[in-house]
Amino acid sequence: MEIDRKLTTASNLVAAKDQELGFGNVFSDHMLVRDWADGEWGRAMITPREPIPVEPSALGIHYGQSVFEGLKAYRGSQDGVIRLFRPDRNAARLKASSERLCIPTLPAEEFLECIQQLVATDSTWVPKEREHALYVRPMVFASEGHLSVRPAQCYKLVITTAPVAPYFSSRSRALRLKAESRFTRAASGGTGSAKTSGNYAPTLWPMASAAAEGFDQILWLDAQEHTFAEEAGQMNIFFRIGDEVVTPELSGTILPGVTRESALKLLEDWGVNAGTRRISMEELARASEDGSLLEIFGAGTAAVIASVASISYLGKEISAAPPSSGSLAERLREELLGIQYGERQDPHNWTHVVG
Repeated sequence: MEIDRKLTTASNLVAAKDQELGFGNVFSDHMLVRDWADGEWGRAMITPREPIPVEPSALGIHYGQSVFEGLKAYRGSQDGVIRLFRPDRNAARLKASSERLCIPTLPAEEFLECIQQLVATDSTWVPKEREHALYVRPMVFASEGHLSVRPAQCYKLVITTAPVAPYFSSRSRALRLKAESRFTRAASGGTGSAKTSGNYAPTLWPMASAAAEGFDQILWLDAQEHTFAEEAGQMNIFFRIGDEVVTPELSGTILPGVTRESALKLLEDWGVNAGTRRISMEELARASEDGSLLEIFGAGTAAVIASVASISYLGKEISAAPPSSGSLAERLREELLGIQYGERQDPHNWTHVVG
């Protein structure tokens, strides 16, 4: 597909080098915008990053008709080649999220082309440091101004990028989670499996409360009984119990994470007994008490793999065995990073080179 370009005449790259990257503190020079109207997507354009005009009564603002994605571009630590990690899976998830929210879908090949060309345009923004990357945030929202509760007739795709530092560095301590027994992230029949903006705002207050109590993240539980593990903050959650590694099954309330899917495949490749099923807090408490809860870890695009030390549930501490250098979490983290940075073989062709 052809993409129009209007490039900046004054890059912010030099000034940005004096700022602390963090995660989403600094943004690169350009963005990609594309509008949907009259039943079709128009031409995409790469332009200097700037505020966009939004109709005050835009349906995406009022009624939450908005979906987004998150993926990264990595600069090879040995060859300098820029790679995207499984962007086809992000394309598939964006399509599923859009369908759930009555948003026109973007063909996968066009999604990939838009991202490839935007990353290529701002390739100098892709960090050289290992564990740093260029985070890519595509978003589609209803841009039509109207007050009726209905699907919009106009939409806007905006893709921005941001150089980011590690969300949790490999030197970070293992996390402490609070199992949230009052509030719910997603209920059966809702939008828990879609990456939509409305899923995130209700989580802010419980997460802030947990942080004030000294916890790093929340472990979300099922909406009906508040007794089964679902997600950890913005990560999928894994448990190594005895000789089994389990992660909650995708029942419609859990976001199907790309890193989750990749971790399951790697574990299968290694001959590890890994699978998906419901996991109760009771089971985890028993495993903690008898010493069979060997590892807890989260998996996500931002965090990659993050070890968890303990989960507080109704005042009781559920602890995993102390982390070791030979842990599965560490092995998964290094394997994923090795593939993403072009240091290891990529047997499943997960990476896409940006030309």
